[in-house]
Amino acid sequence: PAEVLIAIHGIDPERDGIPLKKVTDACNACFEQRQTFTQEVLAKVLNQLVEQIPLPLLFMRTVLQAIGAFPTLVDFIMGILARLVKKQIWKYPKLWVGFLKCLQLTKPQSFGVLLQLPPPQLEVALNKIAVLKAPLIAHASQPDIQSSLPRSVLVVLGIVSDSQVSSQPQTSHTQTSQPQTSQPQTSQPQTSQTQTGETSNSDKDTMTEKSKESSTAS
Repeated sequence: PAEVLIAIHGIDPERDGIPLKKVTDACNACFEQRQTFTQEVLAKVLNQLVEQIPLPLLFMRTVLQAIGAFPTLVDFIMGILARLVKKQIWKYPKLWVGFLKCLQLTKPQSFGVLLQLPPPQLEVALNKIAVLKAPLIAHASQPDIQSSLPRSVLVVLGIVSDSQVSSQPQTSHTQTSQPQTSQPQTSQPQTSQTQTGETSNSDKDTMTEKSKESSTAS
C-alpha cells in the first residue's frame, strides 16, 4: 500500500499529462480505505516522501489528510514539519501555504516547530496566521523556553526589544559632546595678554634707562 501512495505522489500533472484532480482523487481513494492505509502505512509514506527532492506537489495536502484521519499521528507529524524547516520549506510557495495551515491545525503542539523557523520566516508566518501570535508569545515567555531561544526570535515575538534600536541615541549623544573639547582653545587670548603686559613692561624699562642717560649727560 505504501508504494502505491508514493507512486501517486510521483505523478507530475504537467509532465505526465494527467489532470491534477485525478491525482487528488486517487489520494482520496487511498485514505478512504482505512483498513489498508493504516496510520503505520501513512507514517512510512510520509517518512519517504519528505526525503524526496523536490518535495512532491501534494505532500502537504497528504500531511493534512493524515492528521485528519489519524489525530494520534500528531507527534510524528511534528517531526516531519521540523524536517521541513531544515529543508527550507518557505522556498516552495505552494507547500509553504500548506505548511502554515498545518501549523495552525496542530497548535499548540506546533509551537515548537514554529520557534525553529528563522526570524524572517517566523514573522511572515505570524503575519499570515495572526491567531497564532498571542498563544505563541505566552508559550515562549515561559522561563525554561525563553532561555533556550535566540534573541532574534524573542525580538520578533516582542518579548525583548531590539538592542540596536535602543543603542542608536547613545551614539549620537556621544557625538554631540565633541564641541566641549574646543573650550581650552579659548584660553589662548590670556596668553597674548600676558605677552602684551611683558612688552609694556620692557618699554617702561627702556624709557627709564634713557632718562638716566640724559640726566647723566647734563
